[in-house]
Amino acid sequence: MDNNMTTPIMPQGTAIWLIENTSLTFVQISQFCGLHLMEVQALADDQVATGMIGVDPIALGQLTREEIERCSADEKASLTLASQRFQGTKQKSKRKYTPLSKRQDRPDAIAWLIKFYPDMTDSDICSLLATTKSTVLAVREKTHARMSEIKPRDPVLLGFCSQVELDEAISKLQKGREAAASGDSGDA
Repeated sequence: MDNNMTTPIMPQGTAIWLIENTSLTFVQISQFCGLHLMEVQALADDQVATGMIGVDPIALGQLTREEIERCSADEKASLTLASQRFQGTKQKSKRKYTPLSKRQDRPDAIAWLIKFYPDMTDSDICSLLATTKSTVLAVREKTHARMSEIKPRDPVLLGFCSQVELDEAISKLQKGREAAASGDSGDA
């Protein structure tokens, strides 16, 4: 396991999911997510992060169902993150069918990528989110039919890609930036 990775990605969202979907104690959730016990209690009571969507740590490859079951059976046991190797291999599955109800969220994911990575190419966004260039272009140019309803939201939280896939796309983008920067400085 990577030493830098001691808590899950999006700890509050993960805590919300664990509260709603497991029988783990607040202490176990607090320790795993790196949150204060009172913060976990407040999340459970819906006093903070109201409306926040839970993040499934199993889908992100950060936890296994077996690990959750092991800790649910023993209140003194502590959850441990799954290894990076596991995270990378689990998410390499083929794209699956996206239900109609989730497709309406795809422009939100596109808007999020455009907002935070404006120089990401349309083709990279298309391959990451399994969408069309015309949809990406419509969101980028603010001509999409539902533009007034679009709110930038993280594609990982929406389930259009895994955190590993998003990180790979960002890494590719940063390498492109570095190559362009070194090419520009070489011409001067």
